[in-house]
Amino acid sequence: MNTLLSKTRCTILAGALCIAGNASAQPTMLDAYIDSAFANNIVLQQKTISLERAGTALDIAKGWFLPTVSFQMGYQTAGGGRDISLPLGDLLNGAYATLNQLTGTNNFPQLSNQRINFLPHNFYDAKVRTTMPIYNPDIRFNKQIAEQQIVLSEYEVDIYKRQLVQNIKSAYFNYLTALKSISIYRTALDLASEGKRVNQKLLDNGKGLPAYVLRANAEIEQVNAQVNTAEQQAENAKLYFNFLLNREQHTPIDTSYSAEHALSEIGVLLGTEPAPSAREELKALQQAININETVLQMNKQVYMPRLNGVLDLGSQAENWKFNTQSRYYLLGLQLEVPIFAGNRNKNKIRQSELDVRSARLNLEQVRQQLTLGSSAARNNLRSSWQVYTATGKQLEAASSYQRLIDRGYREGTNTFIETIDAHNQFTQAQLLQVINQYKLLNSAAELERETASYLIKK
Repeated sequence: MNTLLSKTRCTILAGALCIAGNASAQPTMLDAYIDSAFANNIVLQQKTISLERAGTALDIAKGWFLPTVSFQMGYQTAGGGRDISLPLGDLLNGAYATLNQLTGTNNFPQLSNQRINFLPHNFYDAKVRTTMPIYNPDIRFNKQIAEQQIVLSEYEVDIYKRQLVQNIKSAYFNYLTALKSISIYRTALDLASEGKRVNQKLLDNGKGLPAYVLRANAEIEQVNAQVNTAEQQAENAKLYFNFLLNREQHTPIDTSYSAEHALSEIGVLLGTEPAPSAREELKALQQAININETVLQMNKQVYMPRLNGVLDLGSQAENWKFNTQSRYYLLGLQLEVPIFAGNRNKNKIRQSELDVRSARLNLEQVRQQLTLGSSAARNNLRSSWQVYTATGKQLEAASSYQRLIDRGYREGTNTFIETIDAHNQFTQAQLLQVINQYKLLNSAAELERETASYLIKK
């Protein structure tokens, strides 16, 4: 008991000293658990996949700067339909006959009249088409947006990491609170059992009262129920903690955590004005503004021309012929200049301007909310520290009161009921000491979250 009081005094003294001078933070086993959660937490893995997806989108956007090469082939055949008459024989045979007579040769054969159908028959066209963007502002802006999306995804990952840090610390402190409560209740159970033994012995010797034995039994049952409740709370806290780390549910948890060392760092938080400017939420919202501004610039470029180069290398002929006559190349440019699109482009620009305004207002609102939240968290931490300090004094008083009542009971000046009341007060003071200690650490974790002061490893 004296050891517990000495420990309490040392804790309060260390906290008071740290308010006067900032203590340097040292890595703890809780930091190791946080690193493990960063590596294994399922939700964080999903966030990381989103980040990788953003990187893939950037690679796709870069690919639009490169030429597109594709193989295309078409086949057509038809019968009937319109045709055209070519009277070659009627036009040329008379002239050819005269030439043959003049030359005494048959170098000019007689020709037949022809009918040529408009529709192709057994016709193919196979080609390799290469398209190259020469000037297209949309490609440049899409690449810029993809780059900005990567930064936004990185901020989203960091936002979840910070929330995960707070959740892990809260779950761990709740687990330690439950374990300490179990220990305190078991000590109280030992005291209640000892009280029952003494009163039963007195009753057996004709000096005790049956009511005291009955009251001792009731006290034992009550403490047993409290032990069971604390054990269940510890089990639930353990399950949640292992869930956050994506571990098997009943994996043991290292409890060699130095609460005194953690309390010595609270002075650093109390001595620092809350500054939520480091919050990734604000950086993410600013990045969202940048993206909307880029979209606005892209929409304003809608009236700029788009120029592409096209090169076809192929072959086309009937009856699957492939020779020097069928092979060809076609080189060209494609120019597109938007003129009118039913005011859609104008409305898109207006819509983008509204998106930028809305994003800026959202940033300002969130900044005010985070400033309010960090100030409230700092006030909660200060209040928790004051309550924790007062609890130490209350525990010291309850301990002294219990010693006096126990001595008075042994000397016959105090009743057994008074000893039970003294024991209960001491037990409750111990519980309050433990609860307020870890409540103080939870408040510190909350302020750490609100000010984004935990150093996240990249």
